[in-house]
Amino acid sequence: MAVDVKTAPDPAPPRKKRRRRLVVVIVAVVLVVLAGGGALAATLYARDIDNDIQRVQAFDQVPEAERPVKEQAAGDAMNFLVLGSDTRDPESTGGSRSDTIILMHLPADRSGAQLVSIPRDTWTHIPKSADGQHGNTNAKINAAYAWGGTPLMVRTVENYTGVRIDHVVMVDFAGFKDIVDALGGVDIDVETAFTSTHSLNKDSVREFEAGPQTMDGATALDYARERYAFKDGDFARIRHQQQVIKAILNKAASGGTLTNPAKLNSFLRATADAVSVDETLNIFGMAGDLRHLRSDSLTFYTSPTTGTGTRGDQSVVLPDKPKAEQFFAAVKRDDVAEIKATGTVK
Repeated sequence: MAVDVKTAPDPAPPRKKRRRRLVVVIVAVVLVVLAGGGALAATLYARDIDNDIQRVQAFDQVPEAERPVKEQAAGDAMNFLVLGSDTRDPESTGGSRSDTIILMHLPADRSGAQLVSIPRDTWTHIPKSADGQHGNTNAKINAAYAWGGTPLMVRTVENYTGVRIDHVVMVDFAGFKDIVDALGGVDIDVETAFTSTHSLNKDSVREFEAGPQTMDGATALDYARERYAFKDGDFARIRHQQQVIKAILNKAASGGTLTNPAKLNSFLRATADAVSVDETLNIFGMAGDLRHLRSDSLTFYTSPTTGTGTRGDQSVVLPDKPKAEQFFAAVKRDDVAEIKATGTVK
């Protein structure tokens, strides 16, 4: 029987201060900034930030026998699972949902990156949780995190995509505002005017006008998480999240940030507070691999779907299984041309 994610119990809270998660690949931004700076200060920052970022046990409850085998053709390609949630969202009562799920593929030649958003309401099979109390059923994909934390989410995404996950990045929405503010705001071109009714403003309302504008942290956060104002709901939110990723990357890699020690320090510290990574990821070691990434080298996709539907009393996103299988097979073997040919660009 399928179980609604809203009824799923929260995993035990971590011993350290709980870090709420966000939607963007901030860790990639940090690596770009650190590698692009080129100065001794950047090197020192890299080592310091690597020590400061919180680590999560992402793979300790992921049975090796059930994991996808990495294709030999993929060579040194890497796949990151980026997870984020928004505990300030009025819908979020337990603080343990994974509201944003992104598979980031880094090709072996490091020529760019492909970021694949998987809608949180995607209907799929969730493996049994390590404690045996949950899972082994079909449900919304974000139920995996509520039922078994990061390890069960890794298992579920690997099962859904057939792609082996090398590293996990978790970013918190609470820290997102500080990151954008540390950059002095980000530039966003709003596609259509709308009203957010789940804003950080005291009255929970924020008006967005169409057209280019510079957003501070609170405004960008409201923009990235609004979905009720749009007919296509979560798909619109995914588009806006992807816009914000590009905007942050552009601003973080700009000369104004790299050449301003105070601004660089503020940005890096805000990022370190917002990001958690798996225990095997070496931030400093990855900096060289990602030093060439800029917004124009990122391509954004959405996992193939046939649209929305219902399962019981739940509104869900239905995967297009044949197209998804073809698309993720291309990701698995690091066939960038086939990824572009079979993917839905957003």
